[in-house]
Amino acid sequence: MGSMLIIPPLFGTAGLLAALFIYLIVLKYDGGIDKVKKIADQIHLGAMVFMRREYSYLFIFVSVLIILSYLALGLNTAIAVTAGAISSSLAGWLGMFSATKANSRTATAAANQGAKTALSIAFYGGSIMGLCVASLGLVGLGGLYFYFGGDPETARAIEGFGMGASCVALFSRVGGGIFTKSADVGADLVGKIEAGIPEDDPRNPGVIADNVGDNVGDVAGMGSDIFESYCGAMIASIAIAATLDDSGRMLLPLALASIGLISSILGILIVRAASSLEADVALRTGTIGSAVIFIIIAFFLTQSMLGEEGLNVWLAVLTGAVGGVLIGLITEYYTGSRPVEDIAKSGETGPATVMITGLAVGMQSVVIPILVLASIIWISTYLTGLYGVGIAAVGMLATVGITMAIDAYGPVADNAGGIAEMAGMGEETRKITDSLDEVGNSTAAIGKGFAIGAAALAALAIIAAFVETIAHSRGGEFVLLLSDPKVLVGMFIGISIPFLISSITMTAVGDAAFEMINEIRRQFKEIPGLLEGNAEPDTAKCVDIATSAALKRMLLPGIIAVSAPAVVGFGLGAESLGGMLGGGLIGCVSMALMMANAGGAWDNAKKFIEKGNLGGKGTDTHAAAVVGDTVGDPFKDTSGPSMNILINVMAIVSLVISPLL
Repeated sequence: MGSMLIIPPLFGTAGLLAALFIYLIVLKYDGGIDKVKKIADQIHLGAMVFMRREYSYLFIFVSVLIILSYLALGLNTAIAVTAGAISSSLAGWLGMFSATKANSRTATAAANQGAKTALSIAFYGGSIMGLCVASLGLVGLGGLYFYFGGDPETARAIEGFGMGASCVALFSRVGGGIFTKSADVGADLVGKIEAGIPEDDPRNPGVIADNVGDNVGDVAGMGSDIFESYCGAMIASIAIAATLDDSGRMLLPLALASIGLISSILGILIVRAASSLEADVALRTGTIGSAVIFIIIAFFLTQSMLGEEGLNVWLAVLTGAVGGVLIGLITEYYTGSRPVEDIAKSGETGPATVMITGLAVGMQSVVIPILVLASIIWISTYLTGLYGVGIAAVGMLATVGITMAIDAYGPVADNAGGIAEMAGMGEETRKITDSLDEVGNSTAAIGKGFAIGAAALAALAIIAAFVETIAHSRGGEFVLLLSDPKVLVGMFIGISIPFLISSITMTAVGDAAFEMINEIRRQFKEIPGLLEGNAEPDTAKCVDIATSAALKRMLLPGIIAVSAPAVVGFGLGAESLGGMLGGGLIGCVSMALMMANAGGAWDNAKKFIEKGNLGGKGTDTHAAAVVGDTVGDPFKDTSGPSMNILINVMAIVSLVISPLL
């Protein structure tokens, strides 16, 4: 089996080469006329400035984490933390860089070549993100596994990889979320509502910052989010298998991820072949095709690696893969079907009823996904014990290459529409980009549902690994009993943390948006001829405000997430820490689902009205829906997504420090 250890990092390297090949294809397309290139360069430069400043903060934080890991847990863990942080940072940066190159080319293709070519370019831009996430996970995690030689004792240090990746993901998601929503809310409130100018109007000083936010929040942030769940699921499975001293089960998660990467590449080719179809049909065909290919190959892989035990393990993999699809479809219903129309209809009686109906939809949307997750847990555990939970999470995330590609496609298409509007590329071009963006909204909503489900399952697998590791180190059983006051205290602490982090991030968006609103108002007032279109806004100032606000306000949630497990674990003991993780998991998943789906439903209710339904734009109904969308933005793009990473950060930190408890 030793010779097989090199296969995952080799597959990961091949995936990175595939991403580079696609990137070179994107660059061959026309970047557009000078005006288009100028706008695209402003967006690219703004995104790069934010990423550089964010990573400078991250460097300090991660350096402290590496030093502490070295002092407490040794050199191998410190190496793993470093590798995890670098891999997660690279995944987000490369994906964001390529997305800012694809947006102008998508807009130009829509103007000159039509919807088919525009779809291909936008999807290629997203595919680079997807392949980088999957490939860097295999290169980083697979490389470490090869370095440690698959030994159960030394391989425990791999857990540090997840801690490094999770910390970067938390800062990227929270920081990117604060940036994008402060810019979005500020640009919309002053531009659309107060000034009465269209969305993405070049007269709006906040419009470039808004488009930058799509990249740093929905591409780089989302990429880091999925990356840490993807790696966390594999790490948890390896950790559980290490307690069983089973080398075959330890290697299996990496092997499954390897064939998942190949399946994702084939899925990307399927989307390319189906690009002449409707955009949503082409994307769905590629996603389903990739999943089917993965499930078939996984059957033969599990049989060859585990023999008779392979069937039950494969069924656990299948359970996770099917569960991920179901959660995505449920999310699609609540954010794009009858509930959306109900919210839009409620706008006829004002903003208050829009808020009430949207919150009700968000709360209702929690129930079925929770039941699906419970079913996955029960079935996978029944099939193959706690290892089944981890391997089910791997099954859900194995085809992350195409899943992330389709999610990242949305921001590229959205940016293309913004560029088309700002460059005055005409109504027909805007119709094409709007149709692509509409599909992107659906894929983004599905992606958020999938991300929540994946994060929940990955976190549970890590918690299971934590329990098994504590039991293994104590030489007996480690049981978390509800009758134990220490466990109950931990649960209450755990369930309070999601509310605290949500409050901090929502407040951060509000404060940052306030600064943005004041700046946009100032420019409209003080720059002569700006509203008349006779002067250019100072867009760089708005980008700087959003950047500074995001970086200042992302630190506190990160510090709380990393420090809470250590404080509870060393202060109250392993039992309280286990209880905190259980309470945190339930709280995070519920809050994430409610906020993401309510926010997505409010957003699409506004778009439903803007299509001409219920009187269309400019009506009181539309104004009410805009209020709902404005509140929903930080729900779905800042606070909701931060829950995914919060529970994984707390879980992986707990797993890493478990030998010390």
